[in-house]
Amino acid sequence: MIKYLVSFLVLANVLFAENTPVKEEENLIPPIEQASEEPYNPNVDCLILEDENSIICKFEVIRDIKDQDIVIHWISPTGEISRTREMVIPAGDISAYDYRYLDGREGGKWNFRVIYNNNEYTSSFELK
Repeated sequence: MIKYLVSFLVLANVLFAENTPVKEEENLIPPIEQASEEPYNPNVDCLILEDENSIICKFEVIRDIKDQDIVIHWISPTGEISRTREMVIPAGDISAYDYRYLDGREGGKWNFRVIYNNNEYTSSFELK
């Protein structure tokens, strides 16, 4: 008897379920806007992985609907820019990574500098 009752209830739910059409505009992702009035300070950070013989640096921004251009500088302890890279953070993404090998790097305080929207963001690390 319970078997028939459950079957009847499932069938009634399927038959009388309200099928609400979804507007196509609701499926689109709205443009991403900054929620607050405070200026956003992008995150830049470096990590030394001695077991992998590398330095990995990451730059994070707020997700945007358009591509975002950045320029990366690796600055040696002598103040010389040892490498420059221009990168694009594609629309919808929030980060860019760059890495260098530890071998051959001079010891001292290094700076990883990112130029984004005419502002500079820096992370420092020390190689021994």
